[in-house]
Amino acid sequence: MASLTYDLTLAGLAVGSAAALTGIGLIVTYRATGVLNLAHGAIAMVCAYVLRQLVVVWHWPLPLGALVTLLVVAPGLGLVLDRLVFRPLAVAGAGPAQTLVASIGVFVLLVGAAALVWGDGARDDAPVLLGDDPWAQLAAAVALACMVGAVTRWTRFGRELRAVVDNRPLAVLSGIPADRVAAAGWAFGSFTAGLTGVLLAPYVRLDPYGMPLLVVEVIAVAVVARMRSLPVAVLTALALGVAQAQLTRLHPGGVAGELLQAAGANLFVIALLVAALVLPGVGDTDALPPPRAAPRVPVPVWLVTAVLLLLPLGFAGEDLTTAVQVPALAVILLSLVVVAGRGGQIALGQAAYAGLGALFTALLAAAGLPELVALGVAVLCVAPLGLLTGWPAIRRHGLALALATLAVGVAVSRFVFAQPYATAGVTVSRPAGFSHDRAYYVLELLLLAGCLLLVAALRRGRTGRALAALRDHEPGAEAAGVPVAALKLLAFTLGSALAALGGALLAMSVRAFDPDAFDPVRGLLWFAAVLTLGADTLLAPLLAATLLVTLDAGTHAGVAVALIGLLAALTGRVPPLLPWLLRAGRVSEQAAARGSAPAPGSRAARSRAVGTGHGPDRTPAVPRAGASGLSGRPDGPVAGAGDAAPPSRRSRGAARLVAEGVRLVHHGGTVALDGVDIAVPVGAVTAVVGVNGAGKSTLFDCLAGAVRPTAGRVVLDGVDVTGKAAHARQRLGVGRTFQQLAVFPSLSVEENVRVGGPGAEQALRLFGLDGAVRHRAAAGLPTGTLRRVELARALAGRPHTLLLDEPAAGLDAAEAAALARILAALAADGLAVLVVEHDPDLVAGIARTVHTMEGGRFV
Repeated sequence: MASLTYDLTLAGLAVGSAAALTGIGLIVTYRATGVLNLAHGAIAMVCAYVLRQLVVVWHWPLPLGALVTLLVVAPGLGLVLDRLVFRPLAVAGAGPAQTLVASIGVFVLLVGAAALVWGDGARDDAPVLLGDDPWAQLAAAVALACMVGAVTRWTRFGRELRAVVDNRPLAVLSGIPADRVAAAGWAFGSFTAGLTGVLLAPYVRLDPYGMPLLVVEVIAVAVVARMRSLPVAVLTALALGVAQAQLTRLHPGGVAGELLQAAGANLFVIALLVAALVLPGVGDTDALPPPRAAPRVPVPVWLVTAVLLLLPLGFAGEDLTTAVQVPALAVILLSLVVVAGRGGQIALGQAAYAGLGALFTALLAAAGLPELVALGVAVLCVAPLGLLTGWPAIRRHGLALALATLAVGVAVSRFVFAQPYATAGVTVSRPAGFSHDRAYYVLELLLLAGCLLLVAALRRGRTGRALAALRDHEPGAEAAGVPVAALKLLAFTLGSALAALGGALLAMSVRAFDPDAFDPVRGLLWFAAVLTLGADTLLAPLLAATLLVTLDAGTHAGVAVALIGLLAALTGRVPPLLPWLLRAGRVSEQAAARGSAPAPGSRAARSRAVGTGHGPDRTPAVPRAGASGLSGRPDGPVAGAGDAAPPSRRSRGAARLVAEGVRLVHHGGTVALDGVDIAVPVGAVTAVVGVNGAGKSTLFDCLAGAVRPTAGRVVLDGVDVTGKAAHARQRLGVGRTFQQLAVFPSLSVEENVRVGGPGAEQALRLFGLDGAVRHRAAAGLPTGTLRRVELARALAGRPHTLLLDEPAAGLDAAEAAALARILAALAADGLAVLVVEHDPDLVAGIARTVHTMEGGRFV
């Protein structure tokens, strides 16, 4: 027994050492570049193939092949990725989510390239580098961790590395060679990936899909270490490796035994799931960058697309083996348009929902339900699972959300699709009457058309504007009254339902349930395909499905994967293809139409300028007291305010919004607010002034509900609302603007304001936005105009209390004077206005009371 324990411990140390190397490489790359490199596993796989090619195929000596692989190929691959992919993104100021998309693109590209060069079959003849001695692997991992820790903590390079990650532009201004530091980080990270790959290759399946996914699973150790602590990563890896090995000793019978065996073989997956869903998020402040407003797809383009989809019915005969997969995959990809395109959320687990839809359909049909009924019930069963798995992720963003959705996808793949107790003996058949390819293809096209209409309807109206607002600027959307959590759950639920429908159709199209068709690598590929073609365009799923199915079927396996990966890897340089092509076509049409345009300066030319929104917008109007219709009077009640009297009926000087002893302490012990008391009086403008960092914007966040204070309370109309979210307070009559512009660039001026509430028309008129400018996209408008858009959106909710955080920032003297007149008129109309402002003239001209803030308290 003791000997078995020792042997299993040694085996666990070998696995844990390889996982520790992965954690070290990921943390070093993240520290040096700020990139969570999901391509780490693909780099490991390529290096393992290279060593095998050199030693097994070309018969190089193993030491020489290992030196070339680890000291030339692996670091060189990292340097190439830094120079061609990630450095342009860093220079452009790309956020973590954009670099994550690029790393997914690199992952997909390397997987596709490996499939093209070495085929997609598994290899079992990879050379053994360090033998079977786990102590050598452990020594290598510990030595690397100690070396990296020493360099990071005690050398000049380590200080430069931390400075580049904290603030790259400032580091460059301080004389730090940021590009060189980042390149060194990429070279070392790729070296550790290569070492992991050549150590693991003899003991796992060496193929383009299996090994990258295996390495992705063990990023749990880096996530547990919060992408910072090397000792925590190494110890976590070793502990998980040993525990996983020891669990193989247990052999209980029945279903419990099968579950225990699955857990023992996938302990790193469980750790990833727990780390991603339970622990504090990594990089929790960034989401997908909002796309530019996608141009409307012309009707002729839709007609051409419909004809192309119908062509197989006329020219392909009875065998439509390839064609029947396209509509099914398009439905799956359409789920990503909902989640990523409209909701702006990183969703890497759609393959899991697709596979569950296929599996549930097959099981229900086997239980006796007709296939179409089984399909519908399966979709209804998977949708709540999307709701359930989306719930822990709704408060996560960027990297944290990506890891959460990826963890769900990996867990479902390992614990459901790869287990005999779930998939053994599963058979898939088509619905009665649709067994032939032609009939089934028609059924798929009808379902695809219905799904397209459903998503198109979701993109319109108030829900569509709210989703776009959520994607463009989540805090601004919540401040405008958008229920962010509910919308995220809607996107995840509908996305999972669509993915389940598409997965079931895909399994029916090939008449088999193939677990490999729904592994997490497919999810990464699908996500990359939709984003590179245009996540907010309904044409993207159709084109992506066509490319992924027909390219691999008509050429060599891996061509489509490599193409999609290349486009995603170059996401910083290549715009989404479909929106770019549609805009290019529109520009060409406009250029052709200019030949018949009226002469510049003529009355017709001036009329056309006004009609297209390119003429100057007019100065904002100044409301007369009692005439704005935006202050909660009977003609414009505050939504959700109940029976509260409008502010004009309350005595001036009375306060509806009051903060009592508000205190906020950030993680780490920093006191942002220290017992602040403030009442915002009705019918007056109150100002808060102070130096940067005094706590003014934090106070606004607590008053508006964006942040919950550590102590104290916020009272509205005598009711404690400290626990209410920002969108709930907006509906109770508290509107706000932000220090940094909070507009939704993919929406027009009018749509931006309508997100705020029913008083959009009055607000547009009040700020001079009801002319031609109302139809222009917010992206690219002058700062002064965007400030007015944000103010109009805040007033569209018909608030009784208005919180304005530096509303004059970016305005010229005339615009600031007009703003002062508007604020004074709104206060005279009965609003309570609280302003944070650095312009002393504006404060002196409008404020009845001025509070000075310093160190998180009033002085």
